[in-house]
Amino acid sequence: MSITSEYVVSGMHCHHCVSSVTQEVSGVNGVTDVKVDLDSGQLIVISDTEIPFQSIEAAVDEAGYRVVTA
Repeated sequence: MSITSEYVVSGMHCHHCVSSVTQEVSGVNGVTDVKVDLDSGQLIVISDTEIPFQSIEAAVDEAGYRVVTA
């Protein structure tokens, strides 16, 4: 069973931003897929287990951006 979680990320302005967020969030243990929409800032995380918000927030922060809503 897959779990889908949605977030909004602020500060992304180009495809390099999307790539950075995708790479960092993909590295979170349990994440199986990541989709990022540059225009809306939407981040969709698909995982095989429940991922703590703090883990996603830390990964986005590591990429240089901020989760503004969960």
